[in-house]
Amino acid sequence: MARIVGVDLPKEKRIDIALSYLYGIGRPLSAKILKEVDIDPSKRAKDLSEEEIQKITIWIQKNNYKVEGDLRREISANIKRLMDIGSYRGMRHKKGLPVRGQRTRTNAHTRKGPRKGGLIIGKKKETGASAKPAPAAKPKP
Repeated sequence: MARIVGVDLPKEKRIDIALSYLYGIGRPLSAKILKEVDIDPSKRAKDLSEEEIQKITIWIQKNNYKVEGDLRREISANIKRLMDIGSYRGMRHKKGLPVRGQRTRTNAHTRKGPRKGGLIIGKKKETGASAKPAPAAKPKP
């Protein structure tokens, strides 16, 4: 099984698709990597030799591409920095609202979450069990 930068690549997929399973590597970058290290993109991940896997790993490290954990850490550090300095984008991240200028009056439920209860218009329903019984009258002596 091909393991690159700590991630197991799917065996049955073509290597150009399988490389995109690494966080930070998409289809265009995977095509560029395979062209540079001279590996056929239509080759299956299970058919890669250890030498070819090594070539890909070295190319990623040599060209200083941040992938997987390093990239995730950098992105979360950037968001934390924005929140700490109190910028508009940081405040939007803190509040869980859209950050890039999208409207929020409608269609922001992916960021905002499910709707919180709205106005309930109508009569109160009083059932026998919930209604208080009238106090009993005291008998006269």
